Amino acid sequence: MIDTLKETYGYLFEEKLIEEISQVATLKNFNEGDVLIDFGDYIKKMPLLIHGAIKILREDFDEGELLLYFIEKGDTCAMTMACCLGDTKSEIRAVAETNGQLVMIPVSKMEEWLGKYKSWRNYVFNSYNNRLKEMLTAIDNLAFMNMDERLLNYLSEKSIVNKTKDIKSTHQEIAFDLHTSRVVVSRLLKALENEGRIRLHRASIELLNIK
Repeated sequence: MIDTLKETYGYLFEEKLIEEISQVATLKNFNEGDVLIDFGDYIKKMPLLIHGAIKILREDFDEGELLLYFIEKGDTCAMTMACCLGDTKSEIRAVAETNGQLVMIPVSKMEEWLGKYKSWRNYVFNSYNNRLKEMLTAIDNLAFMNMDERLLNYLSEKSIVNKTKDIKSTHQEIAFDLHTSRVVVSRLLKALENEGRIRLHRASIELLNIK
Protein backbone atom coordinates (compact mmCIF):
# COMPACT_ATOMS: atom_id res chain seq x y z
CA MET A 1 0.00 0.00 0.00
CA ILE A 2 2.82 2.41 0.81
CA ASP A 3 3.98 2.63 -2.83
CA THR A 4 0.42 3.40 -3.93
CA LEU A 5 0.14 6.13 -1.31
CA LYS A 6 3.48 7.65 -2.29
CA GLU A 7 2.46 7.75 -5.94
CA THR A 8 -0.80 9.60 -5.18
CA TYR A 9 -0.01 11.63 -2.06
CA GLY A 10 3.80 11.83 -1.97
CA TYR A 11 3.76 15.45 -3.11
CA LEU A 12 1.29 16.36 -0.33
CA PHE A 13 2.36 14.35 2.75
CA GLU A 14 5.72 13.80 4.40
CA GLU A 15 7.09 10.26 4.31
CA LYS A 16 6.43 9.61 8.01
CA LEU A 17 2.74 10.43 7.59
CA ILE A 18 2.47 8.16 4.55
CA GLU A 19 4.05 5.37 6.60
CA GLU A 20 1.47 5.88 9.36
CA ILE A 21 -1.40 5.91 6.86
CA SER A 22 -0.19 2.61 5.38
CA GLN A 23 -0.16 1.03 8.87
CA VAL A 24 -3.74 1.91 9.85
CA ALA A 25 -5.67 2.40 6.59
CA THR A 26 -7.56 -0.21 4.59
CA LEU A 27 -7.78 -0.37 0.80
CA LYS A 28 -11.20 -0.48 -0.85
CA ASN A 29 -11.88 -1.08 -4.54
CA PHE A 30 -15.14 0.13 -6.05
CA ASN A 31 -17.00 -0.16 -9.34
CA GLU A 32 -18.91 2.41 -11.37
CA GLY A 33 -22.37 2.92 -9.84
CA ASP A 34 -21.49 1.64 -6.35
CA VAL A 35 -23.05 3.63 -3.50
CA LEU A 36 -20.08 4.22 -1.20
CA ILE A 37 -21.85 6.41 1.37
CA ASP A 38 -25.60 6.83 1.73
CA PHE A 39 -27.91 9.29 3.42
CA GLY A 40 -28.18 8.56 7.15
CA ASP A 41 -25.00 6.47 7.40
CA TYR A 42 -22.67 6.93 10.33
CA ILE A 43 -19.19 7.36 8.87
CA LYS A 44 -16.37 5.92 10.96
CA LYS A 45 -13.56 6.22 8.43
CA MET A 46 -12.40 9.00 6.12
CA PRO A 47 -11.76 8.14 2.45
CA LEU A 48 -8.74 9.25 0.44
CA LEU A 49 -9.18 8.67 -3.27
CA ILE A 50 -6.31 6.81 -4.96
CA HIS A 51 -7.82 6.76 -8.44
CA GLY A 52 -11.22 7.02 -10.07
CA ALA A 53 -13.98 9.59 -9.60
CA ILE A 54 -16.92 9.86 -7.18
CA LYS A 55 -19.93 12.16 -7.38
CA ILE A 56 -21.36 13.69 -4.21
CA LEU A 57 -25.14 14.16 -4.08
CA ARG A 58 -27.34 16.07 -1.62
CA GLU A 59 -30.88 15.05 -0.76
CA ASP A 60 -33.47 17.83 -1.09
CA PHE A 61 -36.80 18.39 0.62
CA ASP A 62 -38.75 16.81 -2.26
CA GLU A 63 -36.85 13.51 -1.87
CA GLY A 64 -34.83 14.22 -4.97
CA GLU A 65 -31.08 14.54 -5.30
CA LEU A 66 -28.78 17.31 -6.45
CA LEU A 67 -25.21 16.90 -7.67
CA LEU A 68 -22.87 18.97 -5.50
CA TYR A 69 -19.44 18.12 -6.88
CA PHE A 70 -17.08 15.38 -8.06
CA ILE A 71 -13.98 14.19 -6.22
CA GLU A 72 -11.00 12.77 -8.09
CA LYS A 73 -7.55 11.26 -7.50
CA GLY A 74 -5.88 12.83 -4.47
CA ASP A 75 -9.14 14.28 -3.11
CA THR A 76 -11.31 13.59 -0.11
CA CYS A 77 -14.85 14.67 0.72
CA ALA A 78 -15.09 17.54 3.21
CA MET A 79 -18.65 16.63 4.17
CA THR A 80 -17.50 13.10 5.00
CA MET A 81 -14.74 14.53 7.22
CA ALA A 82 -17.29 16.67 9.04
CA CYS A 83 -19.50 13.64 9.71
CA CYS A 84 -16.51 11.62 10.94
CA LEU A 85 -15.29 14.27 13.35
CA GLY A 86 -18.77 15.19 14.54
CA ASP A 87 -20.07 11.60 14.75
CA THR A 88 -23.20 12.67 12.87
CA LYS A 89 -25.26 10.96 10.17
CA SER A 90 -24.29 11.52 6.57
CA GLU A 91 -26.25 14.16 4.66
CA ILE A 92 -24.72 13.18 1.32
CA ARG A 93 -24.69 10.18 -0.98
CA ALA A 94 -21.38 9.23 -2.62
CA VAL A 95 -21.75 7.28 -5.87
CA ALA A 96 -18.85 5.93 -7.92
CA GLU A 97 -18.65 7.73 -11.25
CA THR A 98 -15.95 5.32 -12.46
CA ASN A 99 -14.16 2.23 -11.20
CA GLY A 100 -11.51 3.15 -8.67
CA GLN A 101 -9.79 2.65 -5.36
CA LEU A 102 -9.60 4.48 -2.06
CA VAL A 103 -8.04 4.11 1.36
CA MET A 104 -10.10 4.39 4.53
CA ILE A 105 -8.58 6.12 7.57
CA PRO A 106 -9.93 5.65 11.14
CA VAL A 107 -11.45 8.81 12.61
CA SER A 108 -9.18 8.64 15.66
CA LYS A 109 -6.13 9.05 13.42
CA MET A 110 -7.68 11.98 11.58
CA GLU A 111 -7.83 13.94 14.84
CA GLU A 112 -4.38 12.82 16.01
CA TRP A 113 -2.70 13.87 12.75
CA LEU A 114 -4.25 17.34 12.83
CA GLY A 115 -1.97 18.17 15.73
CA LYS A 116 0.98 16.08 14.57
CA TYR A 117 1.48 16.85 10.88
CA LYS A 118 1.36 20.26 9.22
CA SER A 119 0.84 18.65 5.80
CA TRP A 120 -2.26 16.85 7.11
CA ARG A 121 -3.71 20.07 8.54
CA ASN A 122 -3.10 21.85 5.24
CA TYR A 123 -4.70 19.00 3.32
CA VAL A 124 -7.82 18.97 5.51
CA PHE A 125 -8.24 22.77 5.45
CA ASN A 126 -7.62 22.97 1.69
CA SER A 127 -10.14 20.18 1.13
CA TYR A 128 -12.78 22.09 3.10
CA ASN A 129 -11.99 25.24 1.14
CA ASN A 130 -12.11 23.54 -2.27
CA ARG A 131 -15.34 21.69 -1.56
CA LEU A 132 -16.92 24.88 -0.19
CA LYS A 133 -16.08 26.68 -3.43
CA GLU A 134 -17.60 23.84 -5.44
CA MET A 135 -20.79 23.88 -3.37
CA LEU A 136 -21.06 27.64 -3.80
CA THR A 137 -20.70 27.10 -7.55
CA ALA A 138 -23.51 24.54 -7.40
CA ILE A 139 -25.69 27.06 -5.55
CA ASP A 140 -24.85 29.77 -8.09
CA ASN A 141 -25.78 27.39 -10.90
CA LEU A 142 -29.15 26.76 -9.31
CA ALA A 143 -29.84 30.40 -8.54
CA PHE A 144 -28.50 32.17 -11.59
CA MET A 145 -28.04 29.76 -14.50
CA ASN A 146 -30.59 28.54 -16.99
CA MET A 147 -30.98 24.79 -17.31
CA ASP A 148 -29.16 24.75 -20.66
CA GLU A 149 -26.12 26.40 -19.04
CA ARG A 150 -26.24 23.95 -16.15
CA LEU A 151 -26.40 21.05 -18.61
CA LEU A 152 -23.36 22.37 -20.51
CA ASN A 153 -21.37 22.70 -17.26
CA TYR A 154 -22.45 19.22 -16.22
CA LEU A 155 -21.35 17.61 -19.50
CA SER A 156 -18.05 19.47 -19.40
CA GLU A 157 -17.32 18.33 -15.83
CA LYS A 158 -18.32 14.75 -16.63
CA SER A 159 -15.92 14.82 -19.55
CA ILE A 160 -13.09 16.05 -17.33
CA VAL A 161 -13.53 13.52 -14.51
CA ASN A 162 -14.04 10.61 -16.93
CA LYS A 163 -11.21 11.81 -19.22
CA THR A 164 -13.29 11.23 -22.36
CA LYS A 165 -15.51 13.15 -24.76
CA ASP A 166 -17.92 10.19 -24.84
CA ILE A 167 -20.40 10.51 -21.93
CA LYS A 168 -22.11 7.21 -21.15
CA SER A 169 -25.10 8.52 -19.19
CA THR A 170 -28.78 8.12 -19.93
CA HIS A 171 -31.04 11.14 -20.17
CA GLN A 172 -32.73 9.96 -16.96
CA GLU A 173 -29.44 9.75 -15.07
CA ILE A 174 -28.56 13.29 -16.14
CA ALA A 175 -32.01 14.46 -15.07
CA PHE A 176 -31.49 12.95 -11.59
CA ASP A 177 -28.11 14.69 -11.18
CA LEU A 178 -29.50 18.06 -12.32
CA HIS A 179 -32.77 17.60 -10.44
CA THR A 180 -34.98 18.11 -13.46
CA SER A 181 -37.09 15.93 -15.75
CA ARG A 182 -35.92 13.54 -18.45
CA VAL A 183 -38.10 15.36 -20.97
CA VAL A 184 -36.31 18.66 -20.29
CA VAL A 185 -32.89 17.01 -20.58
CA SER A 186 -33.82 15.28 -23.84
CA ARG A 187 -35.10 18.53 -25.34
CA LEU A 188 -31.98 20.47 -24.36
CA LEU A 189 -29.65 17.73 -25.62
CA LYS A 190 -31.43 17.72 -28.96
CA ALA A 191 -31.01 21.49 -29.17
CA LEU A 192 -27.28 21.14 -28.45
CA GLU A 193 -27.03 18.53 -31.17
CA ASN A 194 -28.75 20.86 -33.65
CA GLU A 195 -26.18 23.53 -32.72
CA GLY A 196 -23.35 21.10 -33.51
CA ARG A 197 -22.06 21.02 -29.93
CA ILE A 198 -22.79 17.34 -29.25
CA ARG A 199 -23.71 14.17 -31.14
CA LEU A 200 -26.33 11.88 -29.63
CA HIS A 201 -25.85 8.13 -29.86
CA ARG A 202 -28.03 5.29 -28.62
CA ALA A 203 -26.15 4.83 -25.34
CA SER A 204 -23.88 7.85 -25.11
CA ILE A 205 -23.37 11.55 -25.78
CA GLU A 206 -20.33 12.63 -27.79
CA LEU A 207 -19.04 16.11 -26.98
CA LEU A 208 -17.91 18.11 -30.01
CA ASN A 209 -17.66 21.80 -29.17
CA ILE A 210 -17.91 21.91 -25.38
CA LYS A 211 -14.84 22.90 -23.37
